[in-house]
Amino acid sequence: MKRRDVKQNEPSSHNSGVQRTSKSKKKEGTRSPQSQGWLKRGLLALFVILVVVPFSVKMLPELIQHFVYTHRISLPFFVDLSRPADFSLNHTINMYLTSEEGISLGVWHTVPESRWKEAQGKDLAWYQNTLSDGSPVFIYLHGNTGTRAAPHRVGVAKILSALGYHVLVPDYRGFGDSTGEPTEAGLTTDFLCVYNWVKERSRNSLVVIWGHSLGTGVATNTADKLLEQGVVFDGVILEGAFNTVRQNIPPFNPFAWRYWKFPGLGYLYRAPWEDYKFVFPTEENLKKMRSPILFLHSEDDHLVPIEVAQQTYEVAARAQNTERVKLVTFEGSLGYLHNGLYRDPRLPEIVKRFVQSL
Repeated sequence: MKRRDVKQNEPSSHNSGVQRTSKSKKKEGTRSPQSQGWLKRGLLALFVILVVVPFSVKMLPELIQHFVYTHRISLPFFVDLSRPADFSLNHTINMYLTSEEGISLGVWHTVPESRWKEAQGKDLAWYQNTLSDGSPVFIYLHGNTGTRAAPHRVGVAKILSALGYHVLVPDYRGFGDSTGEPTEAGLTTDFLCVYNWVKERSRNSLVVIWGHSLGTGVATNTADKLLEQGVVFDGVILEGAFNTVRQNIPPFNPFAWRYWKFPGLGYLYRAPWEDYKFVFPTEENLKKMRSPILFLHSEDDHLVPIEVAQQTYEVAARAQNTERVKLVTFEGSLGYLHNGLYRDPRLPEIVKRFVQSL
């Protein structure tokens, strides 16, 4: 019995020795999962430092420019902006204005709805001549992302036309079919071009500026620039106005949430917006403006909190008075958010009263 037990145990003893030898060789020839993990992390960090970071720093100006204006997102897709009738604007002409060398701006001009039959088949010269018919003229400055064909922008143009007003809706440089790349100074130049073009043709007609979102910054920047020449807008509507002073989203500015940021990158490089600033000092501009102003804001605006709108309004009202500066808010339960005010049935009457007060 003992021999049989020994014979049975001998192979077991031998195999055990082989297994120990195999494990020993495995430890000597390979790394543990923990060490492999550290190696992968180290290689990834090296890749980020040597490749990704330098590439990102080089591309940041263009990336920041895109993320602020998101002008390359042209919604709706696959549309012909030279055909405004495709968007039920059948008394509208498409044209192009040159704001500076190499910059062509796509612009829609919609005449008052009462003239829609007369407008059929008319050329650009006819449309230009109508600007002096005594009807108020609106220049609508849209927000970032998309083109003049966006539904809420078309909606505003239809409301104003139905009220008997002319409406000009330009696409800034880089937006829609306009050429160039957007910059804060460039957008001001573009708007000045459109404004001067209208003023040369509208004679004594009221010219009212309607800025929405990004357009509110363009409108107030331009108002400040024109004040240096002694020019004051007849009236200004600011819808969904942002405020870079009050709307301080940490750690940088109101647009900071749009950016990706590598952990610790701020210790190696200056914040990109230090060299490529998008200031839009709306609050400072409002302190100097002397135009009648109407603020429009939804209480559920998800981009510009209603508190910011109220604070911005108060700054403007103190600079003038509550007779010349008004704030109209819309209940959050209506669900208009940042772009939907044009759907409110009260809006036409609100705008009409404002124009009559000018």
